[in-house]
Amino acid sequence: MNNPVIFQKLLTEQWLNTAQILSALSHLPHLVYLKNVNQPVIAFFASEYMLKQGQVTENFKRISLHQYQKESQSIHFNNFFKKNIQNHSSYFNGGLIGFVGYDHAARQQVPIKQKNQPALFLGIYRSYLKLTPQGWTFFSDEDEAENIFQVIQDAIQHKKPCSFSLTQPCRARWNKNEYVTAFNKVQDYIKAGDCYQINLTQEFTAKAHGSLLATAEEFWKLTNAPYSGYLKIDDFELLSCSPELFINFEANRKIVTRPIKGTMPRYADPKQDEQSKQKLIHSKKDQAENVMIVDLLRNDLSVYAETGSVKTPQLFEIESFNQVHHMVSEVTATLKQDINPFDVLMSALPGGSITGAPKIRAMQIIDEIEGAPRGAYCGSMGYFNFDGTGCWNILIRSIQKYQDEVSLWAGGGITIASDCNAEYQECFDKVSAMLDLLNTWQKEP
Repeated sequence: MNNPVIFQKLLTEQWLNTAQILSALSHLPHLVYLKNVNQPVIAFFASEYMLKQGQVTENFKRISLHQYQKESQSIHFNNFFKKNIQNHSSYFNGGLIGFVGYDHAARQQVPIKQKNQPALFLGIYRSYLKLTPQGWTFFSDEDEAENIFQVIQDAIQHKKPCSFSLTQPCRARWNKNEYVTAFNKVQDYIKAGDCYQINLTQEFTAKAHGSLLATAEEFWKLTNAPYSGYLKIDDFELLSCSPELFINFEANRKIVTRPIKGTMPRYADPKQDEQSKQKLIHSKKDQAENVMIVDLLRNDLSVYAETGSVKTPQLFEIESFNQVHHMVSEVTATLKQDINPFDVLMSALPGGSITGAPKIRAMQIIDEIEGAPRGAYCGSMGYFNFDGTGCWNILIRSIQKYQDEVSLWAGGGITIASDCNAEYQECFDKVSAMLDLLNTWQKEP
């Protein structure tokens, strides 16, 4: 089978920013955006998709431009990848895009609570926009490509801005005393030998009207995160400002994961900022926390990797983002022949950096102590091309909105060496800037 013929055309208003284009297309079904490490893609009109909410999983196929038909049989992702298709780029070139929420991923192994909202969406996209050196360009291999292009072009030319407002400020669900209680429970489990590390997180919630898209441009400017994105399914929206890669599926069956464990705040004063960075570099506690997760991920990936191929080329590297310094390590491997990349993704989720070790016991403890399901937070969002290459993030620094409920979360890894006050402060080091920005949309009473 040869690569399909691609219809390609430059948008008339090709220099609009991402948020403006998304706003213009917000009425389209299954709108999705991935920053894709500065190779952005916007996709729409999934040709078929799978959606899971609660205990119900439904599959749909597009039978005309604006009409979908429910399918009795599920999409078989084992048949999705085509070995004789080769991409000319490592970035998205038509294929699967979606998200897998933490709740869905964890429930593959542990019976945990789940948030009342979509838990998984996977769509096959053959029509999309990419930012090329010439500007925003439409690509499609569908028979109705020209019609789809005209719909996109018309929508962009008649774009209307989205609106968003909070009806109350977004606040932490826990107060300090409640966090201390949760922290002490984790320490008790560690001392009892149940676990070595728990990623303890807390939820910040609010009520809101309108679309998160109205906030997207400002959040992406604030965070400048390499794995940011957006997805809209009916009355559910997911806005990612994630700095963390989960798994990159590269050519020749190579996979790369880059777990983040270890955080220090950024400061405007260069001297203070450098001191904060040096403190992280020399933190034995953060190194111990990081290496636990590296070992967990090495174990997760080794199930599918060629013997001897699992390597750790980077350990305890420091990466600086707009609000925080992070300690990041890298694990690489080569997949065995005939291993399905989708199976690797699903079995490795949820990522070890946002659960703890050992993973199954950590997820049970998280479900007991956190007191609210995470939903999409700490799940993964990304894509697969038809040849099996692709990239999936960890959904941290992300906002989710379902109907009028908005939530974002923050937390960190708790070990026996953790200090409660420092861990509590780390939550706010990670989320305060996003929280402050979100609260600027609060309506005056």
